[in-house]
Amino acid sequence: MAYLLHLSSASLLSQRRSLYPLVLLPRRRSSHGLLCGASEKKDASFTDQILDYIEGGPKLRRWYGAPDLLRKDGGLEEEDESPDNKIEEVRDCVLVTDGESEMGQMVILSLILKRARIKALVKDKKASVDAFGTYVEPVVGDKSDKLFLAKTMRNVRAIICPSNDGFLSSIGSMKGVEHIVLLSQLAVYKSSSGIQAIMSSKARERAEQDEEAVMESCIPYTIIRAGMLQNSPGGVQGFSFGEGVAGKGKLSKEDAALICAEALDAIPQKGLILEVANGNEKVSNWKEWFATQLKNTEESK
Repeated sequence: MAYLLHLSSASLLSQRRSLYPLVLLPRRRSSHGLLCGASEKKDASFTDQILDYIEGGPKLRRWYGAPDLLRKDGGLEEEDESPDNKIEEVRDCVLVTDGESEMGQMVILSLILKRARIKALVKDKKASVDAFGTYVEPVVGDKSDKLFLAKTMRNVRAIICPSNDGFLSSIGSMKGVEHIVLLSQLAVYKSSSGIQAIMSSKARERAEQDEEAVMESCIPYTIIRAGMLQNSPGGVQGFSFGEGVAGKGKLSKEDAALICAEALDAIPQKGLILEVANGNEKVSNWKEWFATQLKNTEESK
């Protein structure tokens, strides 16, 4: 049974930039894996319904930065791809790879609450529009096609990879990107043994390739080596940081999504690698927390 993230109104009224507290409600998943809020309100995406529920009206969507990308017939506006389109490129998009995965969708929701302009790599554009409406620009195509990748990277200022899907090791040029955030399970794969290690060998190889691609990209990066990701409510437990915690611990997917979104604006001079699992340490201000990590990293060089 798939789950729909349902946000409590009290949480957003008091802290708009947090996804907590979150309640997991059973919902059906579309044939392409996207969480769909099918209901009597067929003319609104489930994200719109969440935000409308919170403060009572579509006007709140403007606060969250929902663009007017849909035509009256419900289709997506097509970009002018002609060679004569010489409009100066403005890099203001966050690209979420693997946007149809559960982890990817949680990251997207976190970014919506941060009023980010979002692109997402998906397999089904219509399913993405049904799920997220105009909050997300869905991108569909062949990752091995250089022209498609060039179009995908248009206007992108930052990339969040919510899984080790191999995108970063295959994309090639990322010119113009200011920051890459990678959620990695490499520490989990390295700590596995026996049959589990054999079963995860390909996933470990992709994770190693992704981390290597990020570190060799010459683009500021943040690698979040998370503990084993769990389908548990976020915002309930604290955190544990430090070498070795990811290989031994577990981390709520909701907490992982929040950390990815919060890491976005904490851009290191070169790179930041951190390990995190759920634990006892409470973080009340992620902006300050990341600023401290960046300062410590620079001082240790």
